[in-house]
Formats: sequence, C-alpha cells, structure tokens
Amino acid sequence: MPRIVIALQNDYADWEPALLMAAARYWLDCEVVTASPDGKPVTSMGGLKVTPDIGFDAINAERFDALIIPGGYAWEKGVAYDFTALATAFRNKGKVLGGICAAASALAATGVLNDVAHTGNALASHKKYPGYRGEAHYLDQPQAVLDSKIVTAAGSSPDTFTIEVLKALGLYSAEAQEELALFAAEHRG
Repeated sequence: MPRIVIALQNDYADWEPALLMAAARYWLDCEVVTASPDGKPVTSMGGLKVTPDIGFDAINAERFDALIIPGGYAWEKGVAYDFTALATAFRNKGKVLGGICAAASALAATGVLNDVAHTGNALASHKKYPGYRGEAHYLDQPQAVLDSKIVTAAGSSPDTFTIEVLKALGLYSAEAQEELALFAAEHRG
C-alpha cells in the first residue's frame, strides 16, 4: 500500500490533512507518516500536539508515494520551512505532491506549479513569490485541483483535497467514495 508523509510544522492547520489521514490510514490501509522539521513535537493552530515519526531530513521521494503539506500560520510568521528541494524531488520522481492553503502558495514559491493547473487561497498569495510564474495555469475555484500528480487546494477545501490526493494515488475507488460520503453525512450538523 502507498506510503504518505505529512509535513507538519508549528502552527499548521490541523483540519487540512485530517480527513486525508483518516481515510488513507483507516479505510485504505495506507501507511501515514508524520514529519516535522527536526523530528521534534509540533503544535497545530488548534493546539493539537503531535510527536512526529521522522524529521524532514528523512523524507525521501524514493521511500514515499506522496508528500502532503498542510497550510498554517508559519508562512505568515515568516518561519516556514523551505520546501523547494522536497517538492522538486517528489515532482521529478513522479510522486504525488499536495499543498493546501498557505502550502499551495509555498509550492508556488518552489516553481513546481509553473506548468500545471493549480489553485490555492488566492492568486495574489502565489504572486508574492519570485519563483512563481504559473499565473496562466491558476484556477480560481473552491475545489481542489489535480494535475500531473500535483494537488492544490484552498484551506476551505480539505474534502476535495482528500479526494484529489486519493485519485492521484489511484485509491479513489467506489468504496472510498462511499466511505467519504458516509463520513460527511454523519458529520453534518
């Protein structure tokens, strides 16, 4: 089964990778590994404390099928990790690469979005980065976008982000679709 690594840093948006992690691990028997910059515990925006499995230095595109980066306030605080080397390695190996919310803009900064359809919180967020030249491929829409195994989404779309990542991994079967629909129905007010 696929191995997915979730790159967490302090002040990450805990709700953004949650559905993907649960669906992949619980229903689809994937291995989900969490990582932090130095392998030490991190705290989410909501106060969730996570002790990661590995540090970012152990993330390798040879060992994992997908690298997923949730957004959060690290970018606004100016303390976010530079994902250029990891994002480029995963793209070059044809592995799944996902960024949601501020992490979609972080992917824009690496240049990996310059030639693929993508989205994010706002085009203006991507354009802050000099390495970004993909404006012609930006889609201003609420749903996640999958192109060439790269998945991007606004922070308000963790559900479609999950679906597109599962599609990119070849895991979005009728069973997965049914499980996600049941989960959504059970958790609506």
